[in-house]
Amino acid sequence: MAITLVNPTGLPEIDAYRQVSVASGSRLVFLAGQVAWDAGGVTVGEGDLAAQVEQCYVNVATALAGVGASLGDVAKLTVYVVDWTPDKMPRLMDGIARAGKRLGVTPVPPATLIGVAALDVPEHLVEVEATAVLD
Repeated sequence: MAITLVNPTGLPEIDAYRQVSVASGSRLVFLAGQVAWDAGGVTVGEGDLAAQVEQCYVNVATALAGVGASLGDVAKLTVYVVDWTPDKMPRLMDGIARAGKRLGVTPVPPATLIGVAALDVPEHLVEVEATAVLD
């Protein structure tokens, strides 16, 4: 694989992500932010943050598969959550765990979480974008 994930000594180990990714590949894949739409463009899990996080991660995996990549090739995720507050973390983590179980992987690349006022449509509570590296 073109990505090596690392938690350097001196930084905390976080279950949901790794602190550093080292990319050795030469092809970069940039995904548009994925929201909780199903293949028909219908919002999945309206009002349910965990369900929407799960669908976003599934959509990221689907987009990656479309170009011959997988979650294991992801160098960086950025997660945007509407009206973020720390009390939403358990629901976010639940959605990530559910997506991992559904996909049969543990999605743990470096990630940045950003609270936003709104997304493209009012029903969307979360958006996930990814950068992947392929050999």
